[in-house]
Amino acid sequence: MKKMIICAVLPFIINTAWSQRNNPLQQQNSLPPVPYSYDLYKKPVYDLENLQPILPKDIAPVQNIFIITLDGFRWQELFNGADSILISDEDFTPASATLKSMYWAPTPEERRKKLMPFFWSVIGADGQAYGNRFYDNKVNVANPYAMSYPGYNEMFTGLPDPEITSNKKIDNPNRNVLEYLNKMPLFENKVAVFTSWDVFPYILNRTRSGVLINSGYDTLANPALSREETLINKTEDGYIFERTHTRYDQLTFLVAKDYIRKYRPRVVYLGFGETDEFAHQGRYDLYLEQANQVDRMLANLWHLVQTTPGYAGNTSLIITTDHGRGRNNKWTSHGQFINGSSQTWLALMGPGLLPLGEIKETGQLYQQQIAQTIAQLLGEHFIFDLPPFF
Repeated sequence: MKKMIICAVLPFIINTAWSQRNNPLQQQNSLPPVPYSYDLYKKPVYDLENLQPILPKDIAPVQNIFIITLDGFRWQELFNGADSILISDEDFTPASATLKSMYWAPTPEERRKKLMPFFWSVIGADGQAYGNRFYDNKVNVANPYAMSYPGYNEMFTGLPDPEITSNKKIDNPNRNVLEYLNKMPLFENKVAVFTSWDVFPYILNRTRSGVLINSGYDTLANPALSREETLINKTEDGYIFERTHTRYDQLTFLVAKDYIRKYRPRVVYLGFGETDEFAHQGRYDLYLEQANQVDRMLANLWHLVQTTPGYAGNTSLIITTDHGRGRNNKWTSHGQFINGSSQTWLALMGPGLLPLGEIKETGQLYQQQIAQTIAQLLGEHFIFDLPPFF
């Protein structure tokens, strides 16, 4: 009971405190000025009908969907490319001249295309990209914590849970959209999850959901392993000597790609994690390089989709992140008390989705809308479970 009261009262105290003081002047920053606002807490919205819709109600369903996340990857880099202050700071970017030769250009449009050429050449032309706050187009988390477990819970269950306050490995009591789909006849055993971060078996509650989840340094246990699967297992078992909670994204991608080729799942979630790892280490150079590598993997994945019967012309992509980060020297961190941490972004592409490109109009989307969007793209309707205290 005490925990519930604290969860309910703390956001009110924070908002009241900030509302009683004047906003400071916008600090000098390498990015163009944006309206200054404290976003330490966003009140959850439990009636999704009150939110700006992501999809039209009459959109034709597709047969397959791929969801991809880049953990802790900021909207600033997605829409503007490399930050001039951070890429010039030798503390964050050793040998910055080299990185500038790779990722720097005079305009945000040029910089972002150098950093993520597939995203902006293909998704930026044929899909939809939300969250560029310079056009007052916003995507936010609705949970008050701006951390990974609370963010992914919100993303896949459709509801922020104030009881989920950390990244502890505790089974999630909330039903998620992947679990919902996996228990439907059309999608049974056709849902697969591949993630670098090893907390996802708890976030998606592998024990209860029955969803296939390959996470962290899980090895593949299929009795009829392919040559590629055997090689991946040997690499993970015999050549990774310093294991952390996050597997190399390249290994995660190879595991997923081989499984997709072999089993043709209809719903795939691919969770990359190294962007967040390098950000926490304060290595802006590696953060940028990893974003660029993920962009190449996205291109590879889309080529596989477009050249595979059953996927070609019948598959949608959703690409997003779990939380934002701070600005300037606080870019390495995120959380409830770091301004900018609730700011995210969202991209979609696929049949039936208008090729709107970068959305340059005022709007507000929330991370909690993604679960229902996943279901809607497949012609289904996911109803989230309200927490027990409602």
